[in-house]
Amino acid sequence: MTADPLLPLLPLIAGACIGGFVQGLSGFAFSLVALSFWAWSLPPTLAGPLAAFCSLVGQILALRTVRRAVPLARLAPFVLCGLVGVPVGVWILRYLDPVWFRAGIGAILVVYCSILLLAAHLPRIAHGGRAADGVVGFIGGVMGGIGGLVGVVPTLWCTLRGWDKDMQRAVMQIFFIVMHTLTITLYAVHGVITTQTLHVFAIAVPSMILPTLAGAWAYKFLSDHMFRRMVLALLACSGVTLLVGTVPELLAR
Repeated sequence: MTADPLLPLLPLIAGACIGGFVQGLSGFAFSLVALSFWAWSLPPTLAGPLAAFCSLVGQILALRTVRRAVPLARLAPFVLCGLVGVPVGVWILRYLDPVWFRAGIGAILVVYCSILLLAAHLPRIAHGGRAADGVVGFIGGVMGGIGGLVGVVPTLWCTLRGWDKDMQRAVMQIFFIVMHTLTITLYAVHGVITTQTLHVFAIAVPSMILPTLAGAWAYKFLSDHMFRRMVLALLACSGVTLLVGTVPELLAR
């Protein structure tokens, strides 16, 4: 199969490498990092499935960093409610402007995460129990169905819960694997994955393997405090990425 000359290889490979390293280090954020490269060079029908598939591969590769068994009682509310939220988000998408949605989420992330980064001590959320975790999982699923942002709210929630980095990573990685698998299945059912998509998969996935493993290796040197700060910084940067990507679309209207 000959390479499609319309596919710019440099941003494709750069997005896969940098996104893979960040995901291996932090446990999330592949899509937001990679799409900052791909959104300018790939059509959305190609970039979306590529980001979901690479995110899934990265989460599976980084499972080796999970150093403890995940308590089912802690994981179940996120996963079960997230599974319900994804189709709800897909349904809402028919009535919601996705550009304004991404811009709004980006603005909230920039403001809120920047405030938390400047705070001397992070606030802790100790109330709500498993019911609150389920609500957060549902919101993550809805946001995933609307705009592929499944990890934003659950990741921030776990950080404010004050969980140590290993517990947060263990819970979120399983949650992400389930959500990404559902997303890719829906893409396949609706015929979004084409021959061209598989060709791009074959380029991006090998490019991200070593960076993802390098990030997963570097993760073990982070303290809990450094990990929380890094997560907040990545969420704030993700907000900037969302705003930068949506502002041109809004101005063009």
